[in-house]
This record gives sequence, C-alpha cells and structure tokens, in this order.
Amino acid sequence: MLCEDCHKREAQVNIHQIVNNEKKSLHLCKQCAAARGFHSPLDNIPFPLAEILSSLAANAFSAGKDQTQDTITCPTCGLSFESFTRQGRFGCGDCYRTFRHRLEPIMRKIHGASLHRGRSPQIEVTDSKGTLPIPVKEEERLEQELKKAIESEDFERAAEIRDKLKIIHDSSSIDK
Repeated sequence: MLCEDCHKREAQVNIHQIVNNEKKSLHLCKQCAAARGFHSPLDNIPFPLAEILSSLAANAFSAGKDQTQDTITCPTCGLSFESFTRQGRFGCGDCYRTFRHRLEPIMRKIHGASLHRGRSPQIEVTDSKGTLPIPVKEEERLEQELKKAIESEDFERAAEIRDKLKIIHDSSSIDK
C-alpha cells in the first residue's frame, strides 16, 4: 500500500484513531509520518519478537515435516506464516484460525500449554449470607441439576435449586 500523503513510498506507519465513534485510518511512509510529528518511541530499541518467533517456528517444524505448510496464507488478509514470523504480528483475526496448527507448538513452548486455564468470569450474588462471587458456569450447572431433580420427581430439591437460580438471575439483571 502506498503512502496516503506522498503516494510514492510504501506505507509503513498505520495510524488508527476513533473520532466521534468513527474509526479513521491513515497509512503513511516513515518520512511523511515524521513530517506530521508521528514517531514510535520504540524506533531505536531492538525488539526481537520476530526473531524469537522465527526460531521457535523453525524448531517446531524442523526436518521431516510437511514443507507445504510453509506456504499457507490467511484467506482473509493474505498474510503468510513466514511473513508473520518476520514481522511478529498478524494481519487479522482469521490468522489465528488459519495458523492454529503452527501456533500450538509455539504456545506450548512459551506458556507450557496451548489452552488458557485462567480464572473464570464471575457474577456477584447477594443473598441472606451476603455478597458472594459465583462462577458464570454455576448457573448452567444449576439448570442441569434442576432438570434432573424434576425428572426424578425430587420437588423439594428442585424448589431449592429454583430459588438459587432466581437469586442468580435477579443479581445479574441488577448488574446490567
């Protein structure tokens, strides 16, 4: 893409701004961006993310693997995996899906796993015992338990579960 100011050099600086809920993008070459006063504070600091990714990708897919995978490109933005390893960032959200099989071994090396196992979102419920954080999945679990109690005709247990669900529903509607 050519610079939007000079229309001569390749655009290397992408400026995104939201003004009045409208996203505006400007694509400039480094010279035109500098002339407008835009510069990266990290320009003179080496950031080896691309080198780290290339070495991890090279190690993860060493000799003996299918070499045709190196030519896979994202169908949405056209970014190749090789380009990603050079620049250190994806072109769009679909790149994650396209390169998933290449990213999983890299994520396992960096994080020790390829799945996120962090904290679950919670909602706060106020009942007679005070305010309690309750995991969002608790509501789903209670609904399943309610169905089982009704099927087994344990109506006292079903009433207890119904009351718990009502507390959760009432609390979550207050938060919204």
